[in-house]
Amino acid sequence: MAPGLRPRKDLPLTRLLPNMLTLLSLCSGLTGMRFAIQQRWHEAVLAILAAAIFDVLDGRVARMLNIASKFGAELDSLSDAISFGVVPGFVMYEWALRYDANFGWIAVLVYSVCTALRLARFNTMLEDHAAPLWAKSYFTGVPAPAGAGLALLPLMLVLQFGEGAAAPTPVIAFWLMLIGGLMVSRLPTLSMKGHRVKPVWVAPIFVLVVLCVAALITKPWLTLSAVDLLYVASLPTGWYLYRRRAREEEQQ
Repeated sequence: MAPGLRPRKDLPLTRLLPNMLTLLSLCSGLTGMRFAIQQRWHEAVLAILAAAIFDVLDGRVARMLNIASKFGAELDSLSDAISFGVVPGFVMYEWALRYDANFGWIAVLVYSVCTALRLARFNTMLEDHAAPLWAKSYFTGVPAPAGAGLALLPLMLVLQFGEGAAAPTPVIAFWLMLIGGLMVSRLPTLSMKGHRVKPVWVAPIFVLVVLCVAALITKPWLTLSAVDLLYVASLPTGWYLYRRRAREEEQQ
């Protein structure tokens, strides 16, 4: 062995798990694109949903095992840019926006660029240690996975209620650009991080989760559409709670 070189240590398999989940998220998102080409819209939406689930798991696993890394963070952002920025826009273009190709493609570009900008800003904010601890309970703008779910809402409504629920193509294009704007906005949105639950609420939350899973199995498109609408309804709440907490901070 050359002088000054240290032998590389074998890595525990658990250190690879978060990055494996990130790659599964990327593969799921790209598979959604394949389903869109085949006009298999149910499977396309489910593939993006699977990508979102893997995206949630990779970060949680990395923090639980205390093995978060710069490489994993960069890989996660690249995966999110594709799975939640490129793929949903492509799915919506293939489903509805290609009938107004010029305006529809502009909407796809705006959405995808906004997703990339939102992820780039998120990465830079990770290095901002001046923010108060309570601010970790909020995102700045709509997160990319949530944005992908909102972008697919017009499609999910059609999957649930039929073609009669289809919105006009310009409305779908405007909706896609609106979601892109929400992702790059400075709007504070609620995050699960940093929130604590009182013991009395543990059992009701478990029951609620079971009910949500049951609804997702029996009425997936109606349930996902309802989750999207509830999330939109929560945006003013997140803004209000953030502003109230900021005012309390200033008064101290």
